[in-house]
Amino acid sequence: MDQLLTINQASDWASKYLGKTVTPSNIAYLIQYGKVKKIGENGSTVINVRDLRNYYKLLDHAKNNITDKATLGKNIPEVTTKILLGDSREVLKTFNDNLFDLVVTSPPYADSRKSTYGGIDPRGYVNWFLPISEQLLRVLKPTGTFILNIKEKAENGERDTYVLDLILALRKQGWLWTEEFIWHKSNCYPGKWPNRFRNAWERLLQFNKTHDFKMYQEEVMVPIGDWANSRLKNLSETDKIRDNSKSGSGFGKNISNWLKRSVVYPTNVLQFATVCNNKKHSAAFPEELPEWFIKLFSKEKDWILDPFVGSGTTLEVSQRMGRNSVGIDIMPEYVELAKTIVDQKNA
Repeated sequence: MDQLLTINQASDWASKYLGKTVTPSNIAYLIQYGKVKKIGENGSTVINVRDLRNYYKLLDHAKNNITDKATLGKNIPEVTTKILLGDSREVLKTFNDNLFDLVVTSPPYADSRKSTYGGIDPRGYVNWFLPISEQLLRVLKPTGTFILNIKEKAENGERDTYVLDLILALRKQGWLWTEEFIWHKSNCYPGKWPNRFRNAWERLLQFNKTHDFKMYQEEVMVPIGDWANSRLKNLSETDKIRDNSKSGSGFGKNISNWLKRSVVYPTNVLQFATVCNNKKHSAAFPEELPEWFIKLFSKEKDWILDPFVGSGTTLEVSQRMGRNSVGIDIMPEYVELAKTIVDQKNA
């Protein structure tokens, strides 16, 4: 009969088997998400050592935190994907200067994800983040871009200002605050509050080291829309020339410039649904989000960085799109999860 282990016994067994520390909470995570079968209930919970061994064998090819030269299919170049365990403040110090073309990340928000990342007090958020952004400034190429997904929290009836404080602090640190995109969540969660409505958007802040950064706007063009069918059907004489604003502002338009166009440049409001399928992460964002910025700010074989890799979405998309990528996370569970997702999606 196969050996049955309690959670603590499984922790000891896995630590010896892998040659590194596996905590009881790591084992509980595997049970919670069905990676190993649970036997018994509550205080009598045990697992079969065979199931645990089989699980780690499946992950053996990724246990060195590196997946190299993954084949992505026809016409997609071989790329390197690295997933590293550790504190971004320290891991980033090991990288060379001017290495990455694009940073796309969503760090833990203030006082959020307490059960996973511990939560960061809003009053100390800026001081917590600046050592990380200092390293990002160093490792990003002068032509590169940093995209920061973040949102203020609400407490005691008003919004906190830590995101605004962070923007100002990043500018003092040397970053250029180039643009702000809005992620409109088309399926935001319902809710009711006495003095505000439900959250339907988040910030996507664009920072750069220089004004001369790479940007491939044609890669994210969108269909012109049905409005053109009627608006461009019968143009007046005024529509065929530059019609200056009557207010004297200097702005003008030439409607005829839209003739024969099928696509146009997008706005800075991006509409994507939140992740509905369970990615086993407390704040996974949709694949379309990093994909849009990867298209806009990088080319094949460029290097992408996510210093808070979470469930691995940025790396998963980067690999599929033929970009080299590096992800860092302080949570062993998320590093393991990211490896599994990236490997499965790009096998």
